[in-house]
Amino acid sequence: MSSSSPTSPATGHRPGSLSETQREAQHRRTFAVIAHPDAGKSTLTEALALHARAIQEAGAVHGKAGRKSTVSDWMDMEKDRGISVASSALQFEYAPAGHEGDPYMINLVDTPGHADFSEDTYRVLSAVDAAVMLVDGAKGLEPQTLKLFRVCKARGLPIITVINKWDRPGRDPLDLVEEIVNEIDLQPTPLFWPVGEAGDFRGLARINDDGEAEEYIHFIRTAGGSTIAPEEHYSPDDALAKEEDTWETAAEEAELLAADGALHDQELYLQCVTSPLIFASAMLNFGVHQILDTLCELAPAPAGRASDPKVLETTGASTAVQEFRDTDDEFSGVVFKVQAGMDTHHRDRLAFMRIVSGEFDRGMQVTHAQSGRTFSSKHALTMFGRTRETVETAYPGDIIGLVNAGALAPGDTIYTGKKVQFPPMPQFAPEHFRTLRAKSLGKYKQFRKALEQLESEGVVQILRNDLRGDAAPVMAAVGPMQFEVMQGRMEHEYNVETVTEPIPYSVARRTDEASAEELGRQRSVEIFHRGDGELIALFGDKWRLSFIEKEYPNLTMEPLVAD
Repeated sequence: MSSSSPTSPATGHRPGSLSETQREAQHRRTFAVIAHPDAGKSTLTEALALHARAIQEAGAVHGKAGRKSTVSDWMDMEKDRGISVASSALQFEYAPAGHEGDPYMINLVDTPGHADFSEDTYRVLSAVDAAVMLVDGAKGLEPQTLKLFRVCKARGLPIITVINKWDRPGRDPLDLVEEIVNEIDLQPTPLFWPVGEAGDFRGLARINDDGEAEEYIHFIRTAGGSTIAPEEHYSPDDALAKEEDTWETAAEEAELLAADGALHDQELYLQCVTSPLIFASAMLNFGVHQILDTLCELAPAPAGRASDPKVLETTGASTAVQEFRDTDDEFSGVVFKVQAGMDTHHRDRLAFMRIVSGEFDRGMQVTHAQSGRTFSSKHALTMFGRTRETVETAYPGDIIGLVNAGALAPGDTIYTGKKVQFPPMPQFAPEHFRTLRAKSLGKYKQFRKALEQLESEGVVQILRNDLRGDAAPVMAAVGPMQFEVMQGRMEHEYNVETVTEPIPYSVARRTDEASAEELGRQRSVEIFHRGDGELIALFGDKWRLSFIEKEYPNLTMEPLVAD
């Protein structure tokens, strides 16, 4: 950054006065790509990596079977089904056209789109600073897209909206904008408007601050969209001569939206009131570097975090625990995901950590806030799909993997210096329940170990009580496909075949010791302990729950964080 740059919105410092850590943080952009299944997230992830010159050729996602698998989809189950099951992290450098100084470091987290794995997506959203929401140009806002928009909004996560698949027949662009405004009360502000209707994607009109189309970017197709699409740039007059009515329509639509107040305002974007809008075709690589340029320009740089208020309360004073960690303070990071079995040759376990503050140096002694134990961080990696590289130094906003880092679980804090402990990960309301047991009693030891490991990763929630014992605990999940993942991983990674059986419950509520006894006496109710110590009551259905709430209004039956 040059010394003539304005004050940084993230730190309030002029760039000339920034420390090395703050300077590095300012060059980071950490975001997630989120959408409904099949909206093209993994394809977009590929395309972004391609434009950053991180890969030579995009793994095109032309069909579910026999496709080239994308760099972010590494698990066998993902390749078989053509869906992303687990979140993966990609890190690469990118310099927008005309950018001076150091390139940006992009930390991109691809997330599962399938609703069954939304819990993983929600955790990821706690580790990023912005979101790219992908909307299918033909389908518009789908149920999972709506949910994710709401989660982002509730978390105060700024959103850039990308209307994808514009190379295929789809809806009217003004209709899509109207739907977003009406459904989720988010005002899209076009930065790039499509020239050519859905299915006839010729290029993009760059929209200026006044809502006028100031430049035409014409894309030239490449074979199968596997390489970067060349661009031709035209002035408005030349664009009119080249595209005639098609250009005129695009310019008029952009002006129409501007007249309606759909203009970019940085403050409103950061407050999640508006969302910069870009049209693209990830498959053809149209509009992709415009997404990257926009992220670099508009998405917030990493910022500090506050400690968990509950921890501050119990410690009694801020002398024991630091209330707020700024990016320039000593090192701290938060684990948002734990994944085992990424390397089939080694039975390892990788904790994905977002660096919140300070500089991370490989081998440094760090403290685990939840247990108070210290350990060496010598096995630290950056990920690019399945490819791993040892990381020597990392800065706020970076996502790194710690190998075999003991008892780390999603939501855990790691730090040096004065203690800090960030808020835990939210646990989401499960809607599906099944018992799980090993097929062979001789495999009980491996079964226990696998269960412990996969529970700590958050693959499913595990519920136990004395009645059912340890041999047949209950799995609780947001979606039933999580059970398949659980069973698949038990078999492939731990060599334990398992059997599941349904149980007659569909609603979960948090309760307490005082209420558990009475609730446990009710028909179609069962009480369990969850792994984190919470007491969970399962009810046959919502009508049964409603009846008990009316009969026993004083008993504790709190909803869990809903999806």
